[in-house]
Amino acid sequence: MTFSLITESLPALLNATLMTILLAVISVVIALIIGFFTALARISKNKLLKGIASVYISIFRGTPLLVQIFVIYYGLPQINIEISPIPSGIIALSLNAGAYLSESFRAAILSVDKGQLEAAESLGMTYGQALRRIILPQSIRIAIPTMSNTYITLIKDTSLVSVITVTELLQMSSLIIAKTFEPLTIYLVAAAIYWVVITGFTLLLDWLEKRSSRHIMQ
Repeated sequence: MTFSLITESLPALLNATLMTILLAVISVVIALIIGFFTALARISKNKLLKGIASVYISIFRGTPLLVQIFVIYYGLPQINIEISPIPSGIIALSLNAGAYLSESFRAAILSVDKGQLEAAESLGMTYGQALRRIILPQSIRIAIPTMSNTYITLIKDTSLVSVITVTELLQMSSLIIAKTFEPLTIYLVAAAIYWVVITGFTLLLDWLEKRSSRHIMQ
């Protein structure tokens, strides 16, 4: 009975896993962009940009992701901003992860020796040119290891968008359980799928980290 239940449920669970992976990949890409530019704003000399970035980071790191999802999906319609479930989930995941990634980027940028910036400026480069050509390539390599945990957390956090009816892995598991009344089996299968997906991403991130480390050593 248990084996037949697994074989019958697996296609639907794997199909929902594609949605989980899609949510994670899109959110990671957007979060990287948000985090990168927020980090630049945080280290800029412009007080307004620095203040906006600081407030954004404080809000999204200081409140639960689930609350952020509810505010975006259920709260914004009260001010006539209606966003469908999948985009709402992506926005919440991206903004939340972006706040954490920005601090990883900022720490990596600040870890690069200031003497390199001074040397670049002495050669006639502007601050922007020195940042783009010398500081950022090094800081991105340094940031990769520290960003890994954020990526893994984001993949697991995709389960939270089930509360706004996005049919990802956890939501599909709940739907199957409602029909079969077999929560232990289905949730164990879902947990195994999450483990496989996260392990795959972890191996990929470890590979990228090793490649970046070799470049730094060279």
